[in-house]
Amino acid sequence: MAALAPPVAAVRAAVRRALTGLPGDGPVLVACSGGADSLALAAAVAFVAPRAGRPAGLVTVDHGLQAGSAGRAAAVARWAVGAGLDPVEAVAVTVAGRPGGPEAAARDARYEALTAAARRHRAAALLLGHTRDDQAETVLLALARGAGPRGLAGMPPRRDLDGVPLLRPLLDVTRGQTRTACAALGLTPWEDPHNADPSYARARVRADVLPVLVGALGEGVLDNLARTARLVAADTAALDELAAAALTEARAGASALSAGALAALPVAVRTRVLHAWARELGAPPAALSHRHVAALDALVTDWHGQGATSLPGGLRVARRDGRLRPVD
Repeated sequence: MAALAPPVAAVRAAVRRALTGLPGDGPVLVACSGGADSLALAAAVAFVAPRAGRPAGLVTVDHGLQAGSAGRAAAVARWAVGAGLDPVEAVAVTVAGRPGGPEAAARDARYEALTAAARRHRAAALLLGHTRDDQAETVLLALARGAGPRGLAGMPPRRDLDGVPLLRPLLDVTRGQTRTACAALGLTPWEDPHNADPSYARARVRADVLPVLVGALGEGVLDNLARTARLVAADTAALDELAAAALTEARAGASALSAGALAALPVAVRTRVLHAWARELGAPPAALSHRHVAALDALVTDWHGQGATSLPGGLRVARRDGRLRPVD
């Protein structure tokens, strides 16, 4: 019997770890575009899940942004059926008319379709094919945009989205490994032209920035960026726990916070408390920025009788009698 190619073994081992201890008996679904990363993941899930006693299926999304996209989605679905995955769905979405840039609009449409499919099939989890290289790109983009720790933490290996657990088993697997795994398994991935389109920031990072960094600093820079994300994620989780407790302690009646209690907190905890409180009040998370939190913080640390601070969603917060509270 031929030896198993090491990249195939690496992808399967990553999937095995992700499925271990997964609660419930529902299927796991793989989000698969047909690209090397998600195709290698789907092949590994088709092999590992049945041996772990777990049903496994696949969902592919047709964004309708390129000629022949419906045919490619149908081809991915046919391959999945042949690989023994069940259920299998090819879902078409509409991207045009959504808010944000083209990348954000396509991403939002895709995740809506994926989570809806997961709920339809009562899936235990939805598996995504992001790799270590994707994580490194995410950290670099966050740095360039001046993101805080939450952005530098990159993509988490697990998160819940609208009640659906999202798992990223391949964050310690390289893009090169997924390509080699596909070749070893006789699979031909689809090459998405958007991945090489310089109008997209991530494509420019992938084609221009990372090769320069690797050339100057060595291959280890990718591991270091991914490790930075893991370390920052751990610190962020700890700070979030402290902030949750501090928010409870700072409450001063309905929808109000004690300015004195807030002032006693470390900056990193206080700003998290204010961010979480603003979301409680109804500020849309996507529109709530560092600028808004800084304005709230000024009501605590730079109080000189200023007026109310405006937040997204038409909210206004003022300081009255030593308390921060929403006002009309």
